[in-house]
Amino acid sequence: MKDGDTDPTTSPEAGAQAPAAIAVAHLTKQYKTARAVDDISFRIERGSITGLLGGNGAGKTTTIAVIMGLVLPTSGRIEVLGHRMPDESAAVLGRMNFESPYVDMPMRLTVRQNLTIFGRLYAVHDLKARIAELAADLDLTDLLDRPSGKLSAGQKTRVALAKALINDPELLLLDEPTASLDPDTADWVRSHLEHYRKRRNATVLLASHNMLEVERLCDRVIIMKRGRIEDDDTPAQIMARYNRTTLEEVFLDVARGRNREAAQ
Repeated sequence: MKDGDTDPTTSPEAGAQAPAAIAVAHLTKQYKTARAVDDISFRIERGSITGLLGGNGAGKTTTIAVIMGLVLPTSGRIEVLGHRMPDESAAVLGRMNFESPYVDMPMRLTVRQNLTIFGRLYAVHDLKARIAELAADLDLTDLLDRPSGKLSAGQKTRVALAKALINDPELLLLDEPTASLDPDTADWVRSHLEHYRKRRNATVLLASHNMLEVERLCDRVIIMKRGRIEDDDTPAQIMARYNRTTLEEVFLDVARGRNREAAQ
């Protein structure tokens, strides 16, 4: 946020409409001598899909962890679904969920057992029916009684998505949801996410290094570098500013220090 900009969590516009899905104001996170996130501000409206881009160490994972209430900020204000985090996290944790292929579920438990545990954590009503519904929707019915450790990468991703959707969340936080998947499975996962977002009017925050995925799914892109926001706009507007035809080219420009003025 630049000097003179309005605080995303307290703007007059914010008070005239439903609270944003996510509102971050002057967020900073310091780890000893390293500043992972450096005074960033943004507001994400409900029902949107926003891409959070940046190279390794840009601050994406830390930002998501703070939004989820897993990491305490050094300073700044974070509101999720109208509630201050982490102070009011009990009011929103049941309405949000997280998915990453890098987070394994207990390998010895079956898919059904894993989904049952997470469903109970979220106090899902009629859990058996919910698991059956997700299994049919995500083509997991034949896998329900198979140990999670015996699944292929694509199968594990679909199970992870089922876990993330077990509580029918209003807010879905995704970290590289299609990493290591073949193109067909990755396309299937993206299509399901698009369908879910439209049906539920859910808000999705997507961290990904797959630029084609971001171009397809996202209404808006926030690019981070060294803990700060480098750019924030629609994919088309960002590509136009950098005089590029793909987000991958923009990503490389940002990563290598080629600014917008030089690109133009």
